[in-house]
Amino acid sequence: MREDALLVGSVEKAFRVLHAVREGPGAMSLSEIAAASGLDKSAAQRFSHTLWRLGYLEKDERTRRFSLGRQALETAFHYLRTTPLVEVAMPVVAELRRSCGERVSMSLWEDTSLIYVIRQQSRREYFWSSLVGRRVPLVSTAGGRAILASLAAEEAEALVRRATPAALTPRTLTDPAAILEQVRQARAQGYAMATEEVSAGEVTLGAAITRADGRPVAALHIAGSLSEWKPEAFAASFAPLLLEAAQGLSRAGGSAARAGR
Repeated sequence: MREDALLVGSVEKAFRVLHAVREGPGAMSLSEIAAASGLDKSAAQRFSHTLWRLGYLEKDERTRRFSLGRQALETAFHYLRTTPLVEVAMPVVAELRRSCGERVSMSLWEDTSLIYVIRQQSRREYFWSSLVGRRVPLVSTAGGRAILASLAAEEAEALVRRATPAALTPRTLTDPAAILEQVRQARAQGYAMATEEVSAGEVTLGAAITRADGRPVAALHIAGSLSEWKPEAFAASFAPLLLEAAQGLSRAGGSAARAGR
């Protein structure tokens, strides 16, 4: 983290503990929290205890292990409740879901990531895909590539080359040149398509939602199953609906968004 005269070190350390528990595999011991946060065990204990007393962590009294508390969930609720673009998008996403019959999601752009904030399920229920708050690589998703396509070519290329995407599936593109080619295609057609790059057996379309000045802030996604659709047929069927919804959100809610850079 850069030097910042206004940054309160103790608060930053508390959030390091909170983030360590958030990213952990499950309930964590103090030793595990200390290792993951980079703090010594004494500091990890003090901050974990404080976060537990405030409700942001929960503690199993038998094992003495910590996990995220309900206050974290309530904080997420209030973020969604007070974000204008989420409020504006909710009925649009619901209507798009009714029109296409497939899973529809909206994500917010944050640097090299997207964070899902609305998920409308299809008849196929997947645990991970039903949860808001999931962070995914910008460069590996159809929505992320649509956002990149809405940027100046130089900025998009710089973002792609700065990102270090993990191979989430055997088909995830990780080569910057291959990703930039997908971005160029998205720029030409107005939307992006990704096949099995985040989830196996899934094809996804993505379109950018922009502010009044044209800068992207979010993305709209439609996802379907490759057991039911060929990618080209999926795009032909749903890209027009997706683009219409994304353009409508850009006009109605993009200028009010508190996302993006």
